[in-house]
Amino acid sequence: MQPLRMKTIALATTVLLGCLYGAPASAMDICSGGFRAARKVTCLVDGDTGWENGKKWRLLDIDTPEISKPGCADELAKGKEAMIRLQDLMTHNEYGFVYDGREDRSKRLLVRVILSDGRDAGEVLLAEKLAQPWPNRGNVWCAP
Repeated sequence: MQPLRMKTIALATTVLLGCLYGAPASAMDICSGGFRAARKVTCLVDGDTGWENGKKWRLLDIDTPEISKPGCADELAKGKEAMIRLQDLMTHNEYGFVYDGREDRSKRLLVRVILSDGRDAGEVLLAEKLAQPWPNRGNVWCAP
């Protein structure tokens, strides 16, 4: 059976999206500019947040280092590394989203990015020490 092509993240309350895959056509963009919902962009904000066709999402159960407001230079460097690794995973693999109907306090859809080989992109980032479990235990990226 051929995998279905995913075009958007639907605001549904099912886990159906885990079965939908979109073929990577080119490198996943890094977000820039405003009006992302209106422009229906697909891009990455950082290592755990992105946009898919104008819908903002956040990876479930992980936290990656901050890029926009890092607490230290090490956090910024690790945050960029996490974002580039997620970009690589989503560019070189077909992927789908599992969305169970929840949003975070910032109204981002909480999702898992599942790669076509069955790996969870968030778990890959955890295993490679580019993320920590969420809820987190503080900023582990900056030495005390």
